[in-house]
Amino acid sequence: MAERFMVTGGNRLSGEVAVGGAKNSVLKLMAATLLAEGTSTITNCPDILDVPLMAEVLRGLGATVELDGDVARITSPDEPKYDADFAAVRQFRASVCVLGPLVGRCKRAKVALPGGDAIGSRPLDMHQAGLRQLGARCNIEHGCVVAQAETLRGAEIQLEFPSVGATENILMAAVLAEGVTTIHNAAREPDVVDLCTMLNQMGAQVEGAGSPTMTITGVPRLYPTEHRVIGDRIVAATWGIAAAMTRGDITVTGIDPSHLQLVLHKLHDAGATVTQTDDSFRIVQYERPKAVNVATLPFPGFPTDLQPMAIALASIADGTSMITENVFEARFRFVEEMIRLGADARTDGHHAVVRACHSYPVRPSGARTSGRGLAWSWPGLSQMVTPRFTTCSTSTAAIRCSSRTWSVSAPRSRGYALRYARQPRSSSQSWPEPGLDQAARIVLSWQGCPEAGEDKQACCLRTQ
Repeated sequence: MAERFMVTGGNRLSGEVAVGGAKNSVLKLMAATLLAEGTSTITNCPDILDVPLMAEVLRGLGATVELDGDVARITSPDEPKYDADFAAVRQFRASVCVLGPLVGRCKRAKVALPGGDAIGSRPLDMHQAGLRQLGARCNIEHGCVVAQAETLRGAEIQLEFPSVGATENILMAAVLAEGVTTIHNAAREPDVVDLCTMLNQMGAQVEGAGSPTMTITGVPRLYPTEHRVIGDRIVAATWGIAAAMTRGDITVTGIDPSHLQLVLHKLHDAGATVTQTDDSFRIVQYERPKAVNVATLPFPGFPTDLQPMAIALASIADGTSMITENVFEARFRFVEEMIRLGADARTDGHHAVVRACHSYPVRPSGARTSGRGLAWSWPGLSQMVTPRFTTCSTSTAAIRCSSRTWSVSAPRSRGYALRYARQPRSSSQSWPEPGLDQAARIVLSWQGCPEAGEDKQACCLRTQ
């Protein structure tokens, strides 16, 4: 049965939250344990479905995996299997990261083309090209990536794009290759750096992690290790954006702010007060956020995984924002759900133009629960509107609020229907903006009322 989130908005988010380990790091670290015989321990593992799914993939390759809270203990056999379980691999995108370790240690691999989010084309061309340059034969056969090599030798590899997945697979194959491998235009993401740190702890010789040029000197074997996963910058930034949208005050711990400098800069531009320590940051938003333009790029640019949340922020910000997606071509599909919620947005190719929306109606949505699902739920949390009202000359209605559940009583209750609307058709007066927890929007539609046409509306914003 599909899970659902029900969001009741209108509250200011405040407090302190500790983020767990990075999803985009832990799965690659788990795969890297295949490179060394013995038991490796990974701590600070996030509580996400992909961790037990990756454990299932590793067990299918002969490893023993024990998950205990945020700790994963993985024992890699002396001779891992090279054929990854088709059903397990197809369940999530990151499963393809076992390709590099299998080619590196077993000199052969058969891995099904991975599943994952439908956010655009993510071919494995660069993965295959890099492995071929190391000396492997690599092709797609019957829905699987099949690779085999007698010997892997170091090479100069130029990536067309700083792909995180390609960088990681080539890196994990190259650590056990003969000679020196240089990856040009390598991905610089903190998750890649975290992987390099663990590989070096295992005995690898990797230099240049976090730079566009990475040099790997192959070694005969690697050894088990213990490693702590870095904090999840995407989760941390999502909390920061939530604070900005609700005029909140949130401190996020367990994260290196240097992994989010551009995001924090954008939140500052939106009007937030941003303070940082070595392992935390605090976002305080006092006023309605200002519109900011965002263009996604590989690290150190604005993360593509935060683009949906950036659009959510733009949808309630004061002004017009331009959001440009430069990484994936199909990552605006969730915008249709936000428009159903009342967002004023339109997309054209790689661009989305988002204008301020003063309130959101309450409607169900079929958005999938992921970064995109979070994006469409955030506007419901905020409801930061400048209250306006119109009056109807035919009757008056009393509005009452209890725990943000509104009830209506009116002289002609049979003629009224309560509903939400994004904008009143007209407004005659503005009230001073109340506190956030007092702001809401209710629209009364006169249905079948002889004194007022069916199109007549009254919009009231006040708690009693």
